[in-house]
Amino acid sequence: MTEELAYIGANIANIRERVKSAALRSGRDPQDISIVAVTKTVGLEKINRAIDEGLNVLGENRVQEICEKYDNINRECKWDLIGHLQTNKVKYIIDKVNLIHSVDRMELAEEIDKKAHKSGRVVDILVQVNVAMEESKFGLCAHEVKDFVRALSKFNSIRVKGLMTIAPYTQNEDVLRSVFRELNKIFIDIREENIDNIDMELLSMGMSNDFEIAIEEGANIVRIGTAIFGKR
Repeated sequence: MTEELAYIGANIANIRERVKSAALRSGRDPQDISIVAVTKTVGLEKINRAIDEGLNVLGENRVQEICEKYDNINRECKWDLIGHLQTNKVKYIIDKVNLIHSVDRMELAEEIDKKAHKSGRVVDILVQVNVAMEESKFGLCAHEVKDFVRALSKFNSIRVKGLMTIAPYTQNEDVLRSVFRELNKIFIDIREENIDNIDMELLSMGMSNDFEIAIEEGANIVRIGTAIFGKR
């Protein structure tokens, strides 16, 4: 391991401590919180260092980057697709991804189900919700989520594992808490309905600037890039 990449290990140690503290503040087990290392535009050497430090779930925003890196990372790892997914790109990653965080429309769900069936596998997905109704972000409106999840329960080759959101980029803690709290409420409501083929386990909320608040409000997956690898 090159000395110049030592900062990655130090950053990861710091993040783990912050995750632990946030979990304990909210009365939860830190072991229940998963960190996805967001590797958008990050080189292979840095990614390998993060895996060596124990972060073996990697999150990519773009299909092209997963395809380019998938065969070139010589470590045991899993790939999550966390960015917007175009329907015509599903075929390229259907056999590569561990979890798709960003399902937000029926056309996309149908294509994932179709390609997953053809590949002989069941693909785990999260439903993306645009809680803050930001025009610049993808995702369902909050009031659409329950009906959408019920519709997805009919598919055989995809399995809904939970929900995801991207909060507004702001230092206003009240705004962040309200977004995360609302998604957690929707998550709990759907889970309590016990819908067949819907396994509400995962709540993907929080990034480098807000992951501690997200954990305090119920997140069990946080997606962290900048705080691990530095600014792009």
